[in-house]
Amino acid sequence: MTRDMNRRTLLKGSALTLVAAPFSGAAHAAVVPGQDDFEYEVTRSDDDWRARLDENEYEVLRLGGTEEPKSNPLWNEMRAGRYACKGCDLPVYESMWKVEVDKGWAFFRQSVPNALLMNIDWPADTGVDPAFARFTTIEAHCRRCGSHMGHILLVEDQCLHCINGTSLTFTPEAV
Repeated sequence: MTRDMNRRTLLKGSALTLVAAPFSGAAHAAVVPGQDDFEYEVTRSDDDWRARLDENEYEVLRLGGTEEPKSNPLWNEMRAGRYACKGCDLPVYESMWKVEVDKGWAFFRQSVPNALLMNIDWPADTGVDPAFARFTTIEAHCRRCGSHMGHILLVEDQCLHCINGTSLTFTPEAV
C-alpha cells in the first residue's frame, strides 16, 4: 500500500471523509521550505539537508511526504517527555497532549505555543485552484526550519495533530 493510500485510509475513518473522498492525487506539500518566501530561523542548503537526513526523513521533512503507518516507534510512545522537530530540535509537542489512536501515527491535541506554522495542503492534481478548496487539509510545519510535521485532522470526533514520527525526536522525562 502506498503512503498516499494510507493517508486516504485514515481520512476515510474520520469526519473528513466527505471532504477527502474525491481526492485522487498524490499528497505533496503545498509549501516546500525554502521555496515559500518565509524567512525561517534555521536555513540549510539542499545538500546540507540531504547530508543531515536519511532518504525517508528527507522525503517527509523537506518534501512533505507521509511515513507508512506504524513504521516509526514514536506512533505509540506513551512515556512522559518532550517531542522536538528532527530538523532543528525546536520543542513542538509535550507528552501530556499525546492521544492514543491506533492509526499508526503520533496524535496530539495541541502543540507547544508558537512552534508550528499551518498551511493549506492542496491536492497535487488540482494545483491551487480555489474551486478545489474543499479538497484541502491543514498541513503543519515547524516554524523554525519549515520541516513538514503532518496534518491537523478530525479523527474519531476529535481535532488532532496527526504527526509523522519521522519528523520528531523524543526525549523521555528524567525519572
